[in-house]
Amino acid sequence: MTSPPRVLNRTDRAASSSGSRLGGLTARISLGKNVTAESANYFLLLGVTLFMVIFGLVMVLSSSSVESHSDSDNFFSRFWSQGAFALIGLPLMFLVSRLPPQFWKRSIWFLLAAACFLQVLVLLTPLGVEIGGNRNWLRIGGFTGQPSEAIKVALVVWLGVVLARKKDVLDQWKHVAIPVVPVAGGAIALVLLGGDLGTTVVMAAIVLGALFYAGVKMRYLVIGTLGMGAVAVAVALSSASRVGRIAAYFGGTSAANPDVDWQIKNGFYALASGGVFGVGLGNSHSKWSWLPAADTDFIFAIIGEELGLIGAIVVLLLFVLLAIVFLRIIHASTDPFARVTTAAIMVWLIGQAFVNIAVVLGVIPVLGVPLPLISAGGTAMISSMVAIGIVLSFARESSKESQSSSAATRRAGTRA
Repeated sequence: MTSPPRVLNRTDRAASSSGSRLGGLTARISLGKNVTAESANYFLLLGVTLFMVIFGLVMVLSSSSVESHSDSDNFFSRFWSQGAFALIGLPLMFLVSRLPPQFWKRSIWFLLAAACFLQVLVLLTPLGVEIGGNRNWLRIGGFTGQPSEAIKVALVVWLGVVLARKKDVLDQWKHVAIPVVPVAGGAIALVLLGGDLGTTVVMAAIVLGALFYAGVKMRYLVIGTLGMGAVAVAVALSSASRVGRIAAYFGGTSAANPDVDWQIKNGFYALASGGVFGVGLGNSHSKWSWLPAADTDFIFAIIGEELGLIGAIVVLLLFVLLAIVFLRIIHASTDPFARVTTAAIMVWLIGQAFVNIAVVLGVIPVLGVPLPLISAGGTAMISSMVAIGIVLSFARESSKESQSSSAATRRAGTRA
């Protein structure tokens, strides 16, 4: 015998309606938590990075079109290559941003050793390729890349892991020296043996920056800086090409590399002809085989020519904003590993940008490093985006910690 259908009374209908509203409210709250899980620092860093990558692709297309056509009868060949590397770097950046800090702490020794092994292949095997006087490229099949960029990524994380573990004993010089000097110094030496003084200077700055933010005593940093400076001078004077670059900086001529004089002068001409508002995007005269490395080391000169003083200032402000975001993430984090690693990445990207722009402006001799996230160079693009992905992961972790702390505070206040 079937029971008669139940008729909902007013109380039942009210309870059902209340439960439905409560369920909908819970779903909305849950969705809101997922949407707002990332911090403002996360979105600011992500936004600045994506804007710089897109801006860089536009400038690579403009600055490389003539040379691309000359080399391959295709105006877009270097742009397509750079765009492909950007499409590789973008998902890698998001993937890395989801990795927990424990992943790096467990695997960093292996990653650093693997990156150094690739650099050894560059130095000791026929796979190594010399470009522009530097043996710093590895060619396997149709792929050519710079293992030194992988070393930079591994080095910043390794410094964060080691210095965080030693945070309580860094007031003793032996704990600063071991294992930083043999391991980091060995990695830098491998790059230096390939002749790439510019990358070596950036890597040395990374080490000093990490030590500074880890709380190492200033006198140790001064000694380290003087030692690295002495090595850099000795290396610079050991090569006729590098001596020529120094001579060109002081107004002389470079017999070993006469293109340096040409490059410096035409970089000045490009900046001067741009004026305040520039000659217009795509209208550069210097890119018509007048300025060597127009899409790589001297892309800032093309920016100044086509977009003028305003465009150059915008680029400078982008790097200033990038530095501010890094500092915000450093101060928001309570994990020493995250703080030191973020600081090392900040010194890497901002310091390299300073070197690149200073070379174009004639402030320092030509060193040959790309403008991060903007210059053409696939390996450099990917390594920079992976490094920013690491910082994004720290921003996510600090946001989770802040939310957990706020929730615990609210629960404590409710119980009280």
